Amino acid sequence: MNYYRWPLLVAVLLTLLAGCSQEPSGISLEQLRQQTHIHGLAFDRSDSERLWLASHHGFYAVDGEGMASLVSEGSHDFMGFAPHPEEAETFFASGHPARGGNLGVLMSSDGGRSWSQHATGVDGPVDFHQMTISEASPRVLYGAYAGQLQVSEDGGESWEIRAKAPAGLIALAASSRDPDHLYAATQAGLLMSPNGGERWRQIYSERRPASLVVSSQGDLYAFVLDVGLLRADEASRDWEVVKPGWGERYLMHLAVDPNDPQRLVAADDLNQLLISVNGGRDWSML
Repeated sequence: MNYYRWPLLVAVLLTLLAGCSQEPSGISLEQLRQQTHIHGLAFDRSDSERLWLASHHGFYAVDGEGMASLVSEGSHDFMGFAPHPEEAETFFASGHPARGGNLGVLMSSDGGRSWSQHATGVDGPVDFHQMTISEASPRVLYGAYAGQLQVSEDGGESWEIRAKAPAGLIALAASSRDPDHLYAATQAGLLMSPNGGERWRQIYSERRPASLVVSSQGDLYAFVLDVGLLRADEASRDWEVVKPGWGERYLMHLAVDPNDPQRLVAADDLNQLLISVNGGRDWSML
C-alpha cells in the first residue's frame, strides 16, 4: 500500500479553495486550465457536444471545438454543483460569492445564466463543497457543510441535518437507483450508506484514498489512488478496474453522457479535461 501521495492530494484539494487571479471568458481550455479551477462538470442533456463547467470564477459552457465561454452573469466560486437529472437547464450550486462569504443553495433554471438563492440551508447560508442530487428522485438533494450532512426532500427548498458527514469527505454521490442510498469518496476509501447518511460501511476492499464517486444510470464510478478508475453495477457493487496505471495523476471530477454511457469526461488533478468514448478504458485530452 502506497499512501505517501495522499498529502499531495490534500494539498491540491486545498488549493481549490484559494483565490485565482483572473476571470477568464471566451477562451481555450488550456487558458481556462491555467487561470481557474474546475469544481464540477456535466454534459448538456439536450446537446452532448456541450459541457457545463462549474468553476472558481463562474459557470462555463464548453463547445465541441474546445472553447469555453462564461455563461453566468456573476463570477461566483461554485464549489458544490449538482445538475438536475431530468431538466436540461436546471442546476443547483453552492460556494462563495466573488465578494466573499457563503452562497447558500443557489438554483438556475435558465441554463446557468442567472442564479438565485433557493435556500440558506441549516445554520446557513451554507457553503456545500460536496453536493449531489438523486437521479432516482430529483427532489432529494444532499450537501455537506461544517462537518454535517444535510438533506432536502423538497427540491432544495428546505433542509435538515441528517447526520455527521464522513470523516475526510472528498465527494458525495446520491444513488441513481434509490434516493436513500448515498456514496462517499473519503480519505479512508469508498463508503456507502443505505439510509441517507445515518450509517456508513466500506464498499471497496482496499482502504485507499478515493478522489471521486459518481452514480449514473445504475452504474457506479470511482477513482482510488494507486488503483485507478473503477466501475461497478449498483445492484452488485462488484468493482472492476476499468483504467489502471495513472501514475502520479488522479481524477477529481467525472461526468457520464446521459445519451451514451460509454462517453465520459473527467477533470484531473492538473485541471485538464479528458474524454473517453469506450467507458473509461482509454482517454485523450479534450
